[in-house]
Amino acid sequence: MVKGTSRRVIVVEAPDAALFEQAIFIVRNDVMNERGVTAQMLVDEACRVARGCARAQAEPRSAPRFGAPLLWGALGAGGIGLVWLVTALL
Repeated sequence: MVKGTSRRVIVVEAPDAALFEQAIFIVRNDVMNERGVTAQMLVDEACRVARGCARAQAEPRSAPRFGAPLLWGALGAGGIGLVWLVTALL
C-alpha cells in the first residue's frame, strides 16, 4: 500500500559486505519532535542495533541446554539397570 506521506530513514552501511550491503531503519514520525533527540543520536542507535544483530547472528548456536533426548534416555536406562543390579545382588 502506498501512501502520500514521506518517511525519514537511516541507512547504515555494512562493514563487511559478504552478505548484506546496508541496513535501513525507518524513523518514527514523533521521534524528531521530542526534546533532546538529535540526528546523531538516531544514527548512533541505528549503528548499535545493526552491530548487535550482526553479532547475534555470527555467534555459533550453543548445544541444547538439556542435552539430546537419546543421551538422557541412555543415562536413565543405565541408572535403572544399576539399581536393578544392586537390588538383585543384595
